[in-house]
This record gives sequence, C-alpha cells and structure tokens, in this order.
Amino acid sequence: MSHDDLIDIRRSLHRIPELGFQEVKTQRFLLDKIQSLPQEHLEVMEWKTGLMVKVHGADPEKTIGYRADIDGLPIEEETSYDFKSEHPGMMHACGHDFHMTIALGVLTHFASNQPKDHILFVFQPAEEGPGGALPILESMEFNAFRPDMMVALHISPELPVGTIGTKEGLLFANTSELFIDLKGKGGHAAYPHKANDMVVAGSNLVSMMQTIVSRNIDPLDSAVVTIGKITGGTKQNIIAEKARIEGTIRTLSPEAMENVKKRIEALVSGIETGFECEAEIDYGANYYQVDNDPELTEEFMKFVEDSKYELVVSDKAMTGEDFGYFLKEIPGFMFWLGVDTPYGLHHSKIEPNEDALKVAVDLLVDYITKKAN
Repeated sequence: MSHDDLIDIRRSLHRIPELGFQEVKTQRFLLDKIQSLPQEHLEVMEWKTGLMVKVHGADPEKTIGYRADIDGLPIEEETSYDFKSEHPGMMHACGHDFHMTIALGVLTHFASNQPKDHILFVFQPAEEGPGGALPILESMEFNAFRPDMMVALHISPELPVGTIGTKEGLLFANTSELFIDLKGKGGHAAYPHKANDMVVAGSNLVSMMQTIVSRNIDPLDSAVVTIGKITGGTKQNIIAEKARIEGTIRTLSPEAMENVKKRIEALVSGIETGFECEAEIDYGANYYQVDNDPELTEEFMKFVEDSKYELVVSDKAMTGEDFGYFLKEIPGFMFWLGVDTPYGLHHSKIEPNEDALKVAVDLLVDYITKKAN
C-alpha cells in the first residue's frame, strides 16, 4: 500500500469518528477495505462493532496477534484540516484513525504475501470507554482465533517521526474512572438547619480524598486521585439536595488501585454518616496496566535498533490503555510511534504527522515477517 493510499484511508477515517460500541460507519469502512483485498488466506469475523481478521499461514506453528483500536472521543475538533470530523462533538483526538490505517496497511501486505504462521488482526471498539478489550478477550470469537502473542502501538505526539519508544515491563498505569453521587435534603438557603447540604458534603469529601495518596499509599509506589468535575445544586439561594463528583484514579500497581478504592469507600461511608446522606460509587471503565513482556520487548527493541529507525527507552506513564488486559493473559508488548505534533493526546487541535503512517507499516511488516516465518 502506497503512502498516498495510507493518507487517503486515514483522512477518510478521521472524518467519521464514533464513540465506543457505536462504530457502525467505521466497521463498514473497514469491512469494505478488507473485502477489496485478496481473500484466499483471509477469515473475517465481526464482533459487536469491531472486527477480527485472521491471515492463515502456509505452515503455521503459532498465531501472532496485532490490535488496533477504532473508536473516537467526545471532543469538538479545532484542527486546521480540510477533512475535519463530519460528526459534531466527536473527533479522532487519540490517533485511532492512525492505528486503524496502519493495521490496514499491514494486513494488505500479508493478504498478498502469505506468512508461514497465522496472523490475527483485532480491530477493537471502545478503547476510550467503556472498554472493549476485556469483553473481546472473553468472547468465543476471539478464543477461536486466540493468538500466542499480542502487539499494539500508540501514537506519541512528543516523539519525532521515525522514532519508536518502548520499554520492558510496566509502560502504562492501572486506571479507573470515578463517579460519586451524593443525595441529602434540599431546602431554603435561609434555613440550613432544616436541610443536608450536598455541596458542603461533596466539598468535604474532595478535600479528604486528597490525603489518600499522601497518607495511604506506599511512598515507593505511585498513585494519582484527580477530581476533574463537581456539580451540585440548582440556584444560589437553594441548598443542594444532590451533588456529583467525577474523577480518575491512576496507579502503578494493581495493589495500589485496590487500596485507593478501599480508602475512597471508607471516606464515602464516613460522609454518609457525618452528613446524614446517601452515596453511590461507580468506578466506570477500569483498565489494567500495560506490562510489556520482557523477552519479546527486548527482542523488538533490538530489531528496531538494527533497523533504520531510532529507538528510545520510554518512561512508564500514568496514562491508561485497555490493551493491558490482553497483556495480562497473552505475552506481548505495546510501543510508542513518533508523530511529532505540539498538541497532546485528546487535544482538539492535535495534527499527527502523516509521514509516520508509512514508518509504522514498513516497520511492522518487517517485524511480523521475521516473527511469522
């Protein structure tokens, strides 16, 4: 597939971002492209709004898995593109248009160049939420094709084009969404003693949660509890009956995540007693840490060093990725692909450098060819 073809595909996908498990147009676009390829060695299976494509090997001993996420984000686009999102309030701001395009490019090569081993391409929905990796792992469809190793990439705005970043072991953190709903008793602002004010209750809870990391987590471990949104009340002279707190939890170990949640639950229980209110906690989407297999990652890093591309050893980060669920069960790794843009992931103005598309396709074709023959 030529560089121009890759750019055309990426721009077409960029126009049709869809939220998790709503990727109907995206799935149709991918299917059309896949069905235009030679079908002799391909087996295609739909899973919800995602796809799995198996390239049957000529003399297989193993199956190599490659995953690309396909959903967009609820962000209003502010790029300078003339191929902006056609879906108001939605945007491919995390590079999944790149991820899909690269997977199609690699698949196109192997559809016409049968490998010795099987290759499984997983076009996974809902990475941004509510999480597609765990249910696809548990599906009969995936387990019928189950690979022996898994690989994925993620674009990196900070790295130059032609640079690959990864590391052995922990790369991304454990993450969890956090939603807390408080319900008390509303009333007139002039009669606070006749009400249970949930703005006050919520404010106290937020303050108390700031002690979790500093006083309940091992200083040699790492965790983040960030509250990004608080809503409560209806008018300045009405005591709020309800309040909602929204945030995120990030940790570098599963044990720290469990400890943070236990502490949040204890504090919320105390708020219920102290402010005579009811509370509900919802942890939303939870993602397991991305923990790269040391042997496979070391081998890949050596492969990159021997190629024409630049390798950097990455630092672990508090970002989350549900690819971690694959790596919990199947050895493999994720790596960063440099796309050289001043705006970060999830930014409304992010414009990744499209030269990185061909870099990734060429690198992955060479790597998978080496592994599958």
